[in-house]
Amino acid sequence: MMPDLLSSSLAIAAPELIMSVGAMILLMIGVFMGEKSSQTVTGLSVAVIIIAALWLILVTPTGVAFGGSFVLDPFARFMKILVLVGSAAAVVMSVGFAESERFNRFEFPVLVLLSTTGMMVMVSAGDMIALYLGLELQSLAIYVLAAINRDSVRSTEAGLKYFVLGALSSGMLLYGASMVYGFTGHIEFTQISEVVADSGRSLGLLVGIVFVLAGLAFKISAVPFHMWTPDVYEGAPTPITAFLAGAPKVAAMALITRFTIQGFEPLSGQWQQVIVFISIASMVFGAFAAIGQHNIKRLMAYSSIAHMGYALVGLAAANPEGVRGVLIYMTVYLMMTLGTFAVILAMRRRDGMVEEIDDLAGLSQTNPMMALFLTVMMLSLAGLPPLAGFVAKYFVFMAAVHAGLWPLAIIGVLASVVGLYYYLRLVKVMWFDEPAEAFVPMAIELRAVLWVTGLVVFPAYIFLGGPVFEAAEAAARTFF
Repeated sequence: MMPDLLSSSLAIAAPELIMSVGAMILLMIGVFMGEKSSQTVTGLSVAVIIIAALWLILVTPTGVAFGGSFVLDPFARFMKILVLVGSAAAVVMSVGFAESERFNRFEFPVLVLLSTTGMMVMVSAGDMIALYLGLELQSLAIYVLAAINRDSVRSTEAGLKYFVLGALSSGMLLYGASMVYGFTGHIEFTQISEVVADSGRSLGLLVGIVFVLAGLAFKISAVPFHMWTPDVYEGAPTPITAFLAGAPKVAAMALITRFTIQGFEPLSGQWQQVIVFISIASMVFGAFAAIGQHNIKRLMAYSSIAHMGYALVGLAAANPEGVRGVLIYMTVYLMMTLGTFAVILAMRRRDGMVEEIDDLAGLSQTNPMMALFLTVMMLSLAGLPPLAGFVAKYFVFMAAVHAGLWPLAIIGVLASVVGLYYYLRLVKVMWFDEPAEAFVPMAIELRAVLWVTGLVVFPAYIFLGGPVFEAAEAAARTFF
């Protein structure tokens, strides 16, 4: 019986095995070939991600593995595809940067593969142990990535700050998980839900839930656990910031959704209050704190804080409509973030990279296509119709309204209005200011990412009845 259980479990976890084995092989290639292996390892890492994605879509069966610790359902499949897309795009976008900024390090794609493996485990976590293992595998790799530029004081500071605060959040999460286990006697989410439904809530259990949510909120940089985000975004090399802003946020949001909806749905009235508070604080703080920023990476950091708040609006609804809104919002957020960072990576002059918003002055005259795409991304991030960002906010806000959370939806709309200011400020700088020195021509891989994300963000109607909407609808029904 044990061999059958193991074989079925390995079949369900095959994409993770492909990623981890691929990372180990590429690590050996990099070690034996030295620094000259950077391009080879980068190309092969993208191939490994593509193989894992195809295997996940075409071959991997739906089911529960390792005695309930690992779950592959429509929700997990949907979010894993987003994680793989975000990771592959981040590696592809790093190619031109590596050539121009002497960033030829084979460790970068290997660490991205290991971190992505951890994210996939997070998405499929069926119990507290898998939750923690996936979270730490993802986090430890990113700690190293943030500080990978050893010659930069900013990068070293970013890595150290992220590591120290991340260790604190992991301790909080472990403490909360131990309390949940102590008061329920189980670590598996489905069993916890059954116990909670039968015995009801207790003060100790609620404290445990709050601590776990605090640890998970750190990973999506939600207020009040956001303090690391601006410094890490600014200090880390730009390709790593592009990676950090996308796939890890998707995986962490998937984990929070599974933990709350699948594990504690009977206590939704209690954890809803925590989610509502975090959502409001993130939306409002992110909207106002971004106004005074001059560095575009710091601006995107505060923007990401606000957008995680918007996504949590859907989760606060605690119904299928809300979970569907979260899935659609994270899809759109990933595309908008990747497109924006493709432009940021293209902000390079002959003497090196630039990051100041003023460096975009007059971009419409020096590079009209780049200015047009960045304008589309900014207006979509602001949530203006008919762009995909508007549709994403519509779904989460309407889910909150239908759940009776009118004040939360209204605050979200007002925060969006405030956020519109700093997005339009970038548009104004690009289209109406006197031109600054032109950037060097955009690398072909950045153009490819920009075109793909632009085509997803601009025709918002694809989310109103297309395959993405249908897949999100089916994935949302997983928990209900």
